Amino acid sequence: MNKLLSALVVAVFATASAGAFAAAHGGAMSDKEKADKMAACKKMDPKADEKMKAECKKMMEEKPMPMPEKK
Repeated sequence: MNKLLSALVVAVFATASAGAFAAAHGGAMSDKEKADKMAACKKMDPKADEKMKAECKKMMEEKPMPMPEKK
């Protein structure tokens, strides 16, 4: 019984760790995708829906990440 409980605890922690890792790395947009979206925003139709306008505005306001300094 004790070994079964230990195995169950190990399985739960492994599942939680894998889920957290997947969630942390799942939603990042690549540079190519971001460039394509920026181009689409610049050519956006004035009759575009509000959601698209909001996404474009948010992306235009984002500050680029600073490049790490090389030593």
